[in-house]
Amino acid sequence: MAIGSGLGAQIGIAAESAYGVFTASTKFIEFTKESLQLKKTTATSAGIAANRLLPLSSRRVVTQRQASGSLEMEVTNKGMGVLLQTLMGTSVTPVQQAATTAYLQTHLLADVAGKSLVIQKGVPLTSGTVTPKTFLGCKIISAEFSCEVGGMLTASFEIDAKDCDETQTLAVANYPAMSPFHFGQMSLRTGAYASEVARDGIRKVSVKIERGMAVERFYAGQSGLKKEPISNDQVKITGSIEMDYVDTVLDDLHTSDAATSLVWDFTGPIIAAAHAERFTVKLPAIRVDEAPPTVDGFDVVKPTLTFTGLYDGTNQPSIEYMSTDVTL
Repeated sequence: MAIGSGLGAQIGIAAESAYGVFTASTKFIEFTKESLQLKKTTATSAGIAANRLLPLSSRRVVTQRQASGSLEMEVTNKGMGVLLQTLMGTSVTPVQQAATTAYLQTHLLADVAGKSLVIQKGVPLTSGTVTPKTFLGCKIISAEFSCEVGGMLTASFEIDAKDCDETQTLAVANYPAMSPFHFGQMSLRTGAYASEVARDGIRKVSVKIERGMAVERFYAGQSGLKKEPISNDQVKITGSIEMDYVDTVLDDLHTSDAATSLVWDFTGPIIAAAHAERFTVKLPAIRVDEAPPTVDGFDVVKPTLTFTGLYDGTNQPSIEYMSTDVTL
């Protein structure tokens, strides 16, 4: 029997073999907050009948079903691969590093057709009974990664789903030993691609990736459920950098509107040989939109730069993930 509060909740995920087809959860996420919920569209007959003052309950129908919400968590050194693949689009097989237990996942930006998840959440009643709610056809439509002074690297995923099924059996959760990435492991580099230089004074970084998708593909013959969303807009990558005003390197990029490559890296303990746990966001070309160094009193000047990620014509944005995960 679980604890009858959020302490007894669980989230399990699995990659789908086909959009909206149930697969039992194989990985369990340590999450901090979720808001996944069923959304239904109803219609009630408006037919006039003599002396009937209210619509008949029996004449109300559900015409469409879908689901959506968010999933927030700390980014850990294990178990993130399926989520990253669903966000970025490339089919990834972890690559063993030499003969070690370190495996590198390289998630390049690509179309997300065919990339969807089953997300099953367990919601505890106060009695301790956990009610399963299984979300099918989950597409990640955006994700934001963020880390600030003294904090953890966090991720927030926005989810669009085909349906919510409450008939599936709740999977038994099991959690491997995991550690979160955090500010003490963070570095930020900018400069020429593959020759980026570490920046000083960085206090907080956020990067958001948005996948434009047609999520309202409701057609006749689908029992009120949607077809798999497809890309209908270019990917938007934006971010912000909070820093002390220690030099003018990034400020000058705002002035000139020149492009620079950005590498946002978290390096953890060594797994084996020279291979460390790692989470790295690589944006081969960004342009700084705003970087206003203003004096607001006696304190150190702390500008916040906002930027847009663009395509450099050769190299795709990517997320690299080094862990001991042999499979996603």
